[in-house]
Amino acid sequence: MTINRPALAIPQTDPRAGYLAQRTAIDAAIARVLEGGAYILGREVVAFEAAFADFVGVAHAIGVGSGTDALEIALRAYEIGSGDLVFTVSHTAVATVAAIERAGATPVLVDVEPVTYTMAPGELVRILQAPPTGRPAAVLPVHIYGQPAELSALAEIAQGYGLRLIEDCAQCHGALYRGRAVGSFGDVACFSFYPTKNLGALGDGGMVVTNDPALAAALREIREYGWRERYVSARNGINSRLDPIQAAILGVKLRSLAADNVRRQAIAERYDAGLAGLPLALPARRPQTTHVFHQYVIRFADRDALRERLRAAGIATGIHYPVPVHKQPTYDGRLACGPSGLGVTERAAPQILSLPIYPQLSEESVDCVIGEIRGFFR
Repeated sequence: MTINRPALAIPQTDPRAGYLAQRTAIDAAIARVLEGGAYILGREVVAFEAAFADFVGVAHAIGVGSGTDALEIALRAYEIGSGDLVFTVSHTAVATVAAIERAGATPVLVDVEPVTYTMAPGELVRILQAPPTGRPAAVLPVHIYGQPAELSALAEIAQGYGLRLIEDCAQCHGALYRGRAVGSFGDVACFSFYPTKNLGALGDGGMVVTNDPALAAALREIREYGWRERYVSARNGINSRLDPIQAAILGVKLRSLAADNVRRQAIAERYDAGLAGLPLALPARRPQTTHVFHQYVIRFADRDALRERLRAAGIATGIHYPVPVHKQPTYDGRLACGPSGLGVTERAAPQILSLPIYPQLSEESVDCVIGEIRGFFR
């Protein structure tokens, strides 16, 4: 039997709406690149790198092809590879773990905090006290859903064990931790500009940021074949350059990022108020941080039934992420974790649900989502 279902009238995210909101400026930026005749790196990339470094509050920003590449190149710049252990989380996009393995290093998975879903500092210490075979080299926390990880504790642990701190900021553009932007705490930090991000390109793109000039030089070499001078490779490198068209687009969108994040926060507050009193776990905010709500993630034991109710009403939702990395077929049974296991991660996976959120989402649409959720519980 064929079941007719309504079209999804409210998307979970909508990159096209972001383009249309700034169409004139974005189209002009694209035309400028096309007419300029420089289509690999060049002044558009240099200008955006400078603007983004200033936004984060660091000295150097190096544009690369994707957020995954950013993580791999950062690890390579520190010569972290075969035999080295990199401590990260399983509750993340698979790109985090994939980048570690692409660099030749070994991921070691740390469980997350039950409320923020970011790396649990206490679990990191337990693993470091009895690590798997290998050389502990780096801690790679993920700022997830727009929520900063507990950076002070993680930085102190990393320093105490002589490890590099590499921030995965792919979901946290513009978030603050104790008044400073995420990306400015680690030895190096990595961003993604995937179209759905708070600062999203109209294609792929990524950025590595640091205050270390020597590291910045290494990062620039690695992203382009290891060249120190053209056609002469001083080190092993790859081909991962931020496209100048994307850099020009991102330069336009960077100017509205702060306002877009404020709009995301307003939507989150509207959800908070509208969903209060229901048997749902709503997003927590870590004290002394600014959450920028890349996702608005609720938690409910019968998540799938609620999701179906919303879908039937034309409301799209997301699950970030349905299968923890260590349970995915290619990784199952071969990734190391700490003595406490990954129980928090595994319990969260079947219960989390991402509601619609993006800057152009109307208040009427937010209220529609709230109404359908309240109707589900009635």
